[in-house]
Amino acid sequence: MVGFKDEEAKILGYIMDEKEKLDAISIIGMPGLGKTTLAWKIFDNEQVCYEFPIRIWVHVSQRFNSRDVFLNILRKFTSNDMSGLNDEELTQSVGAFLSKEKFLLVMDDVWRPEDWQVIQTVLPSSNKLSKVLITSRLSSVGEIAKVGHFTEPHNLRFLNLEESWELLQSVVFGHEEDCFPELVGIGMKIAGQCHGVLLTIVVVGGILVDLFVKTRVPHLLKKLWDDVSHNVSKFVKNDEEKRILEAVELSYKALPDHLKECFLYMAVFPDEHVIPAWKITRLWIAEGFVLPKGRSLEEAAEQNLSDLVSRNLLMVDRKNLLGEIKTCRVHNMIREFCKDRAVEQKLFQEIGENKGVFEPPVSEVQKFHRLCFHSDLPTFFSKKPKGPHVRSFLYFYKDPVNLEDKYLTSIPDAFELLRVLELISIRYRQFPAKVTKLIHLRYVTLHIEELSILPEPLSQLWNLQTLVVETKSRSITMKANIWKMYRLRHLKLKAAIVLDPKWDGEGGENLQKLSRLAPESYTTKVFERACNLIELGLRGKLATLFSAMSMENLSLLERLKLMNDVPSDSEPLPRLPQSNFFPPNLKRLTLSKTFLDWEHMSTLAEIQSLEVLKLKENAFTGTSWNAAASVFENLQVLVIIDADIVNWLVSTDSFRRLSCLVLKKCDKLIHIPFELGKKLELLEIERIQRSAIASAKKIEEVKRAEQVRFKLQMGLGCGIKPTNYY
Repeated sequence: MVGFKDEEAKILGYIMDEKEKLDAISIIGMPGLGKTTLAWKIFDNEQVCYEFPIRIWVHVSQRFNSRDVFLNILRKFTSNDMSGLNDEELTQSVGAFLSKEKFLLVMDDVWRPEDWQVIQTVLPSSNKLSKVLITSRLSSVGEIAKVGHFTEPHNLRFLNLEESWELLQSVVFGHEEDCFPELVGIGMKIAGQCHGVLLTIVVVGGILVDLFVKTRVPHLLKKLWDDVSHNVSKFVKNDEEKRILEAVELSYKALPDHLKECFLYMAVFPDEHVIPAWKITRLWIAEGFVLPKGRSLEEAAEQNLSDLVSRNLLMVDRKNLLGEIKTCRVHNMIREFCKDRAVEQKLFQEIGENKGVFEPPVSEVQKFHRLCFHSDLPTFFSKKPKGPHVRSFLYFYKDPVNLEDKYLTSIPDAFELLRVLELISIRYRQFPAKVTKLIHLRYVTLHIEELSILPEPLSQLWNLQTLVVETKSRSITMKANIWKMYRLRHLKLKAAIVLDPKWDGEGGENLQKLSRLAPESYTTKVFERACNLIELGLRGKLATLFSAMSMENLSLLERLKLMNDVPSDSEPLPRLPQSNFFPPNLKRLTLSKTFLDWEHMSTLAEIQSLEVLKLKENAFTGTSWNAAASVFENLQVLVIIDADIVNWLVSTDSFRRLSCLVLKKCDKLIHIPFELGKKLELLEIERIQRSAIASAKKIEEVKRAEQVRFKLQMGLGCGIKPTNYY
């Protein structure tokens, strides 16, 4: 972590030091100084991951709710739904789980001493092997947290000029390039003007990154950087929080117009909310914020997301194994800026609630075009709101909420012209029929516990672009005619979707993602209508699929997921179809529960375009996989989870471009072939035997000797301490 190496080492020392009882360590500092960044660095440290198998991150925030905090902790220990417990039962359950295990608990952004005191009631002081790490802007929280513990609060300092300049350079130039000599003087001046505040440096650095992209001519860049320095010099003196907001303001003004609404819209999510990339990009599209400019809407939206990340206005939370953004977050101070500016521009309105009193009042809802909620819906709807101008209704909550039917029907009644309806946090018992009356809908997400049918009236939503339904059901009959939903681009369910082969209609050409289709519904009509599919998932009896027509006409299909969802005592699939069965441009393939023999992997090796292959839950079975004669020409990522493989043979040419290998629950595998290590950058292992671990360490030693980038990441069931990147 640039600028905080000594701070990180000191906190790590506290965390790893054994005490006579449970210890709590506080990181105290003003907003934007880097408390959460430092805490996350500790939380994600590989030595910490090894020493603390159970690590729990809880964002407390100003809206402290003990039930939410305790339920968040319990999720780390059990998959059971604990939301039905009363407060006393909940407290006892958390205490019981924490007393049995060695854990690291991070309580991020604690606002009040009394909030910490409530949390402390469930912490077992006798669990001397465990640690609690607290971040807070208030020294009073640190003072009360040290009572009964050992470690003094750690007051996070400001960065000095040298550290500020080092951080600014890393933001602008990365680790691959050096700063132009002509820019060193003005660069150090800008770094000094940020007064040692990490967030200010990062945000101002985002402005400089944008200028660096536009031109790399040193004398032109110096003039542009002089302008930035002049603007930064005007920041409010002696008020660090205002300085940060002014830095965000400066960065906001530098945004192209097409990014400004996208940026401000991020504040519809709660503080520190983990935001899936697919969700925010689909919302931007539905809201009309995305201009394709010769690309697909999805490509343009994803580029917008990348642009905001590169300007350091959004933080990447997780990336997939190919390095693409999977989830992101917004710093709470940047979110406050977005929220305030969005309200000024009437982009959206957050409805706040305190003891049944709403701000703004329910009577004023009719003034707004977009509403977002993070609080109590039943009380809100009991006041019978009416919003004839409301176009978007978004409800986000940490846990799914059960509402009475009378409240569920209130939403379409109150807001008849909705385009966006985000209700994934509300549990429905059945499909809300009145939703089908909202004919202007472009985006809708629902959570329906048990769902057997998507009703025919859903076909009336001809403006709908994105439909996402979470459910526990394994199979759903689609009565709604998707060929009449002409603008539908994304249909996402985990259940198998059974289509009616008798449907008429001329739609389907806009469909980009269809997940998950029942194999018996994969017919000529489907691939003729949905000819532009990019992502397809199928769930059910795959023997039906493999005996049908091929997918070679789906020339745009890049991602395919096949889940063989049949009873465990069913006959295994006899074979894979020939490689020409698969789409010609297939890049990512996932197989699950297919129980194929390893010899059929040679068929997959013939798919020249394949970059990512994931094999899950006995996709292949048998003790030996001889891949020595196979060549996976372009495969970059290989994931094998839950396989009974014992021996794995490869040649140096078998996986020429493999950069990432993930092996989990392969507990019979004797060794990991050394020949795989040629291009490998990441090796992730979990629940494998010691001989395989030893071979992983051998690959690591060779990589270290070669001084190339490599990471060995070990999870549960691995008995050797992991090492860092080098």
